[in-house]
Amino acid sequence: MAAGNRERIGWVATALLAGTALCAVATAGMLPARAQTPDIESLAPQIPEDAKLLLAANELVYNNDTDKVIARGAVQIDYGGYKLVARQVEYDQKTGQLTATGQIEFIEPTGNRVYAETLTLSDDFANGFSNALRIETTDLTKIAATSGERVNGEEMILNHAVYTACTPCATNPTHRSLWQIKAERVVQNGRTHTVRLERARFEMFGKPVAYIPVLELPDHTVKRKTGFLFPEFSYRQKLGLGIGTPYYFAIAPDMDATVTPTALTRQGFLLEGEFRKRFHNGEVTLRAAGIDQMRRSVFTADTSDREEDFRGMVASTGEFKINPRWAFGWDIMAETDNNFARTYDLDGLDDRIHANQTYLTGLGRRNFFDLRAFYFDVQDADPTDLLERQQAVAQTLDYEYIAPQSIFGGQLSATVNATNVSRDKLDKYSVFNSERFRGLEGNTTRLTTELEWKRQIVVPGGLVLTPLLAARGDANRLDMNPPNGYAGNYTDDDSATRGMLTAGLEARYPIVATTDYSSHLFEPIAQIYARPNERLSGGLPNEDAQSFVFDATSLFERDKFSGYDRIEGGTRANVGFRYTGTFTNGVSLHSIVGQSFHLAGKNSFATADLVNAGANSGLEDDQSDYVGMAGVGLPNGLAFSYSTRLDRKDLSVRRADTTVGFENHRLETMLTYTRIAAQPKYGSPEDDDEIQTLAAFKFRDYWSVFGSLTYDINSRHLARNGVGLSYDDRDTVFSIVYEETRDRSSTVANDWSIGARLSFRTLGDINVGDTTLDGFE
Repeated sequence: MAAGNRERIGWVATALLAGTALCAVATAGMLPARAQTPDIESLAPQIPEDAKLLLAANELVYNNDTDKVIARGAVQIDYGGYKLVARQVEYDQKTGQLTATGQIEFIEPTGNRVYAETLTLSDDFANGFSNALRIETTDLTKIAATSGERVNGEEMILNHAVYTACTPCATNPTHRSLWQIKAERVVQNGRTHTVRLERARFEMFGKPVAYIPVLELPDHTVKRKTGFLFPEFSYRQKLGLGIGTPYYFAIAPDMDATVTPTALTRQGFLLEGEFRKRFHNGEVTLRAAGIDQMRRSVFTADTSDREEDFRGMVASTGEFKINPRWAFGWDIMAETDNNFARTYDLDGLDDRIHANQTYLTGLGRRNFFDLRAFYFDVQDADPTDLLERQQAVAQTLDYEYIAPQSIFGGQLSATVNATNVSRDKLDKYSVFNSERFRGLEGNTTRLTTELEWKRQIVVPGGLVLTPLLAARGDANRLDMNPPNGYAGNYTDDDSATRGMLTAGLEARYPIVATTDYSSHLFEPIAQIYARPNERLSGGLPNEDAQSFVFDATSLFERDKFSGYDRIEGGTRANVGFRYTGTFTNGVSLHSIVGQSFHLAGKNSFATADLVNAGANSGLEDDQSDYVGMAGVGLPNGLAFSYSTRLDRKDLSVRRADTTVGFENHRLETMLTYTRIAAQPKYGSPEDDDEIQTLAAFKFRDYWSVFGSLTYDINSRHLARNGVGLSYDDRDTVFSIVYEETRDRSSTVANDWSIGARLSFRTLGDINVGDTTLDGFE
């Protein structure tokens, strides 16, 4: 073993520089792994000034006759974080050349490893040559070449190179990647910062699938560069095969754009473009797309898909951080017709309902502010735009505040909501010759403020009491056409006010029981809320409290309505029992059962309403239906949950959701059965029974098959089904999905679609349509 200073052993330093240069040569050849391609200026090893060199060898020879220094036998050099191992290292002081031979391994401080049999470099490492290179990088990519050469101080060349990425090889050396790239030459130019592949072949499963005569790409020092991106493919029933060729424009460091022309075999030429601009506190995007349809006749008759020749859209998003607590943004889209983005599956714009909105939000330590404006774009292929004209144009303001100091030992909070709604067309429907009004034509504004105080008290013996006081006020401006045919008493005034005072008390008595193998929490709960009657119930518009489900999750809510337009009035008591159990073997249990009682005053759930919210809910009588939920989790991955509402008179099932799931390292599956009994007063005249299934099975390492279906039991109608196959070893991702949607309303242009994805780590993705299926991707 020998140790010395840098000045005394320059030949070893040269060896280190040479090894570093060789590593740079090798890494430069790894075209797909752009982050591994070195810059010319960074080739020299970054060795600290005070670094010590350690040299170990079986034999060290100084030949004064030939001016050569030779280290033989298990040569090891450790210097400044660089390590070099070889059987022999020879330095010729006359020619300034260094030659290393025999099982060479060079390790950079970054962790990259270079393997070779011979290495020859000039002492200034500007030029060099090596045979039989093999490189393994820290990101688990590999490259091998018959020879490597660095010339002119700026070009690095690998001859007959093979590149692949192999993440599983880190734990399974016998694994073989599905793909590799073979090239006659790989040239990295440090002056132009480009990497060029010459006569390259892309192989999968050992077979060539693509030949590339010449391909030049920017190296990792170039973050963005104008040029073509990976092609995009799609296939849909009424659009045909689509081939898109995105072109990327690097306009400026803070600005870029992508233009994608797509040829569709059935509909012609679709042109898309997206512009992106970044600011110091946010980002803006602008998108546009258009097509002159070639074969409208393939679409369903009497739909906007068939009636329009030229179709297009413009869309924009923006998001800005005003400061750490405030944000402003928007998401808007305008189309020539109401179904273009959905029919042509424009990414991010193809939802059934696209919510156009602008917003301003603020979040403090004890308060929250949210101001939004909405417009709902209904994409349903109806040429009359009826559903869209029936949607509200709305503006909302929400504010919440929690007092920092306790008031009489409790917490005081304030809530403010302001909503303005405008509607162009009356939205109503009939159920058993009874009219339901989801939205009235005209304009309405409501301002709601509420104060709530509550305090938790633990009395001797463990009983937990929570008294509550609340005061709420509403002011309404009404400029809407009255609902003709409505059986209730709708107010004719231009404005209306109402208030609500609530005094409540909750009592809980948690009981904890433990054994050597389990712990259990038993908690009986009782609540009582005393309130006056709801004023103007059914006499005001109901925009945000139409959806109503009474179950175990809403049993203990003070106000069970889903929005502000309705207020729960009258005196009501809620009683129930909650249980949670855990066992040391991994079993877990939880359940809630209970019932609600209307004690005095007018029952808000039994009063008239524009949509009969609360009717057939199980709360319209003085004694409610029974509600409950239970769940079981087993350590083997099996889980079961059940939620139900039982009729208070005969215990018949009014609503039930049953889910059974299982998950382990090979199988993931879930079966959900939903039953909703007829609610004729609410607007559902028939029973609704539906089964949904999801399953994914890993039948072999990296290979999985998955599928889903939705089946309507009562109508014996398979509404949706799909199946897919995937491969994923983290280097190669392949999936293909077939999905079919049986749309009876003709709002979906394509009844079935095929999607495929092929992704290569360090290279890029090839996508054909959409490969998501009910949460599986």
